[in-house]
Amino acid sequence: MEVTIKDNKLYIEIELQEPTPSSSGKTLVVASSHGNMVTSAMIDGKPVIIGLNAYIKP
Repeated sequence: MEVTIKDNKLYIEIELQEPTPSSSGKTLVVASSHGNMVTSAMIDGKPVIIGLNAYIKP
């Protein structure tokens, strides 16, 4: 996952994966950070932390 800040906007680039069932089985996950990740993007000298899940309905 790549994270950048430009013109006061947060840009997240993450690789898509083959849809796989979520832990509950209600959705199909197509991208995930697999928990919270500390990024290299900084605000006020502190790293931005992102937890991301992208999914579709089965």
